[in-house]
Order: sequence, then C-alpha cells, then structure tokens
Amino acid sequence: MASTVTSRPGSRPGYGQLLRTRGAWTFLLPGFAARQPFAMLTISIVLLVQHTTGSYGAAGAAAAATGVSMALFAPCSGRLADRYGQRTVLLPGVLVHTLSGLTFTALALGHAPLWALFVAAVPTGASVPQIGPMVRARWGVKLQDSPLMTTAAAFESVTDELTFVFGPLLATALCTAVNPAAGLITEAALTLVGGLLFAAQKGTQPKVAVAGHARVEHVSALSIPGVRVLIVTFLGIGSVFGGMQVSLAAFSESIGEPGLNGVLYGTFAAGNMLSGIVCGAVAWKVAPQRRLLVGYAALALTASALWTAHSVLLLAALGLLVGMCIAPALITGYTLVEGLVPAGARTEAFTWLTGAVALGQAAAVTVAGQLEDHLWSGAGFLVPMAGTVLALGTLVALRSRLATRPRSRTVARGVGHRVPVAVD
Repeated sequence: MASTVTSRPGSRPGYGQLLRTRGAWTFLLPGFAARQPFAMLTISIVLLVQHTTGSYGAAGAAAAATGVSMALFAPCSGRLADRYGQRTVLLPGVLVHTLSGLTFTALALGHAPLWALFVAAVPTGASVPQIGPMVRARWGVKLQDSPLMTTAAAFESVTDELTFVFGPLLATALCTAVNPAAGLITEAALTLVGGLLFAAQKGTQPKVAVAGHARVEHVSALSIPGVRVLIVTFLGIGSVFGGMQVSLAAFSESIGEPGLNGVLYGTFAAGNMLSGIVCGAVAWKVAPQRRLLVGYAALALTASALWTAHSVLLLAALGLLVGMCIAPALITGYTLVEGLVPAGARTEAFTWLTGAVALGQAAAVTVAGQLEDHLWSGAGFLVPMAGTVLALGTLVALRSRLATRPRSRTVARGVGHRVPVAVD
C-alpha cells in the first residue's frame, strides 16, 4: 500500500501537513475520546480506595493490580489486533472494561476486603483498550516511509499528554467535589462510548493477513533486542507517572489542599505536552539513539530533585521540568519502533511499550504508597528518582541494540508491507 502523504520538494514536515493526511481525522477524533479514560483510571482508583480505606498503601496496591494486569495483557491485545484486526479486539474489550470498572466501584463503596478489590482490578486492567498503540499503527499505514512519521510520533505524544492534563484534573474534581466514585464511573462511561466510536472506523485500521497473500513469518516484537531495551526505558517513565500520582496526592492532603493535586499533576502533564509540541516541530538532525540518551539523562536528573521540594511553587516548577523531559524520551522511543519493528508487528510493539509504562506506574504507586504511609510526606518522590536512574543505566549499557538496520525481506505479523526505514 502506498503512502497517502506527499511532500513538496524542500518542504519540512509539520503538524499542518500531518493533519491534512487523507482520512486522518476519521480516527483522530474518536481516538482522542477513547483514550481520555486511560489518564483517569489510576488516579480515580487511588482516590476512591484511599477514601474508603484511609490508606495510600491500600490505594496504591489496588491501582497497581490494575496496572500489572494491563501490562501483562496489553501485548496480547496488540498481537491479536495485528492478526485479527483492531475492531475485533476492541468491541469485547470495551464492554468487559466497563463492567469490570463498575464492579470495582461497587465493591469499593461497599467496603469489600482488599483481596476482593484485587480480584476486580485484574479484569479492569486487562481489558483497558489500547487506543494509543492502535492510533499509532494507523498512522503507520497512512505514512509508510514518510518523514512525517517523526511528526506523527510527536503529535501522538502531545495527544497523550493532553489527556494527562485534563484526565487527572477531571477525575480529581469529580472525586473531591461530586463523589469519590464519580471519577471511576465517568471513566467507565467514556471508555464505552469512545471505544465503540473508534471501533466503528473500520476503513483506517491496518489490514490483517490473508492466507496465501504474502509470505509472512510470525515473529513477536519482543524478540527484537531494541524493543526490549525500550521496554526497560519506558518502565522508568512509568515510575515517574506512578510516583507523581501518589506523591502529589499525599503532598496536597498533607498541606490541607487536596484540590491542588489535580493542578500540580496538570502542571507536570502540561510540561510534557508543551515539550512534545516543540519536539515534533523541530527538524531533527541528531540521530534518535543519541536524542534518547540525552533526553533520558535530563529526565533522571530532574526526577532526582523531586523529593527535595517542600513548597507548592517549587514542586510545581520541578514537576513542569520533569514533564518537559518525558515527552522527548517518549517520542524518540516510539519513533525508533518504526525502524526496529516490521509494520505488521508494530501494534504489538507499541502495546509492549504502553504496557511497560503501565507496569512501571503500577510498581511505582505501590512503593510510593508504602513510603508515604510509613515514612515522611514526600518520600514517594524517591520512586521516580530510582526508576529513571536504573533505566538510564540500562539504556547506556545497551544503547547499541537500538541501531536500526535495513531488512531484506518482509518479516511481519499480518499482511506483507514494504520494508520500513528509519525516519530520522
């Protein structure tokens, strides 16, 4: 399938040209609506369970169970979407997630034991619709071998972070001003409506394999060494998200201003979004591997300073800087996938990275919750520092595995595509 995008000689890829891609808006708008609940899920669980149990440790553990199950099942969802089509996976997924989320809410409000919450959290997390990876896979179909792929990766990161600006704010406002369960109920409703609308866009989803159409070798994205390095890198990013969610909530409550939680987290997400916009607008001449190393080092440095903040203004400023360092790392990581992974396995690769963020977030909310319960207020900020420093060490040691190499034949899960090339 040829790319649906053409570039004028001498023109530089940009957001305007990207958004003029034929058929893009048919999946962008419902995709944005469908991914909004993802940013609400963890914080809604933390606030609901903390309200009903009085423990950040219990709240973090319940949220972690959701995150772990999502991380484990997300790659399976991506693999099934590559093989059978996104719509086939989405339709049952959104229904299961909606029912599971409402069941979890009822159990929490009924003061069910923690083990019962864990049981309900597993299907809630396992059925989270992988909208972000599916949208990125659709961009891959539209922009095959186009220099706009870097811009698309940046645009998707900005879109993700826009949801992380509004999602936590909306969830926090609903949980604190309406009812502790309002955030999770709204998340379930948005998942149902947005997911069904996205699934209805059949024309833009990647095509699945047809027997005898092309020689296809079924290779998991996880078998590619560079993908495994990126997974570790994204685990560290997840530790920042999880550590910030719990620690900012605990900090806001400790100063008697719980409503500030959404504002502080929104500031952090806004930094991420703004740097993502800039990152996508720049015509990069530096290799993506080097960009990832430099950007991740900056992330580890700024995240290591969070635990020292003892005022709202200082914490907001540091959160803004941390957010500004996350977007370049995410964008570059997703861009590298385009050169490392065959087109027919990219949905699976993207879900491995999304799952890694969720797993890192799950571990972070658990550890940060325990630190906030048993040590001092703000001790949870040690988690982002530890997660990013360890991931940076792994990235530096294994950076050679991120080198993209040309492929001489089609190796994919699904219909054969042209050989992908590096976009930077």
